[in-house]
Amino acid sequence: MRIEKADRLKNLPPYLFAEIDRLKKEAIDRGRDVIDLGVGDPDQPTPPHIIEALYEAAKDPANHRYALDLGLARLREAIANWYERRFGVHLDPEKEVLPLIGSKEGIAHIPLAFVNSGDVVLIPDPCYPPYRAGTILAGGQPRSMPLLAEDGFLPDLGKIKGRIARRAKLMFLNYPNNPTASVAPLDFFREVVTFAASHDIIVCHDGAHTEIAYDGYRPPSFLQAEGARDVGVEFHSLSKTYNMTGWRLGFLSGNHDVIEGLRKVKSNIDSGIFRAIQLAGCAALQGPQDHLVGLIRLYQERRDVLVDGLASLGWKLSKPKATFYVWTKSPSSHNSAQLARLLLEQADVVVTPGIGFGANGEGYIRMALTVEKERLKEAVKKIGEFHKSGK
Repeated sequence: MRIEKADRLKNLPPYLFAEIDRLKKEAIDRGRDVIDLGVGDPDQPTPPHIIEALYEAAKDPANHRYALDLGLARLREAIANWYERRFGVHLDPEKEVLPLIGSKEGIAHIPLAFVNSGDVVLIPDPCYPPYRAGTILAGGQPRSMPLLAEDGFLPDLGKIKGRIARRAKLMFLNYPNNPTASVAPLDFFREVVTFAASHDIIVCHDGAHTEIAYDGYRPPSFLQAEGARDVGVEFHSLSKTYNMTGWRLGFLSGNHDVIEGLRKVKSNIDSGIFRAIQLAGCAALQGPQDHLVGLIRLYQERRDVLVDGLASLGWKLSKPKATFYVWTKSPSSHNSAQLARLLLEQADVVVTPGIGFGANGEGYIRMALTVEKERLKEAVKKIGEFHKSGK
């Protein structure tokens, strides 16, 4: 029997992190001591009070059943209260908040609610891969918005052609940005609101990294811009803020009609979030936030070790103001995929090639600050030896 995959799967690029993981496992199987700066998965534990909340909730049989709802009212209220405390944005927890099985799930599914075959979706390039994959799976046509260093890695909205803007249904944005670690001022979000309103484009802003920022900087929310809720929504996640990547809990906030669209998709695809995890999410959002001070200090120390170390080797890069990523131009003549492979094979260091995030990522690599400081020092040393070898 011949098994033929759907065209939508054939059109998907290989999932970047799966390929990196395969190469890393092959190296480890050969007995290599690999330093993994590839996938951004926090190495710190979830705060104890969140784990305790999960434990207590998991013991209650009432939480073992299907969670066939829009998320517990208690969780939606906790999300709305967190937004008000953090950003000064008031949300209606009944209409303007939707819990998700991780923000990635919502990002990948939202095109299904609004994109018809052939519709255009504006996607930053480079970008987090699910923006493009979700568009392709929904039958949409991704159209790149280049993120260039000379523009501060912000898309130049004035360069989006009118015929493309008229066909566009959605626009994905992400600040603080993955992979470039760039940040966006509130004035930029105001420009986005004006542009989206004039072209009837739904803005989907991914704000998953707003809480990991350095040197006193506090990233804004897209929803702080006047009129933002008229044109769009913001995805958020507990993964980075509370070291809960494996728990799979995120949320969507903003425009009621957009949230209703995704809610309808989800009601036909999933059966809700395990209620014990929802209650643990309440503990995260409502409980003490002092772990963030230590977490930010830890990442900032790691950032300085890595950036200063690479700079001492002649790499041209600056210290990011947010995220736990370092985005840097390749100092060699190799393209990003070649350099990533050589660093793994010759230096036992895993990095992510920029080309995996889009064509405009070529010439760059991304490194994650999710390993101990001493291992980062070791990684810099190994990269330095790699350079000396003339590879």
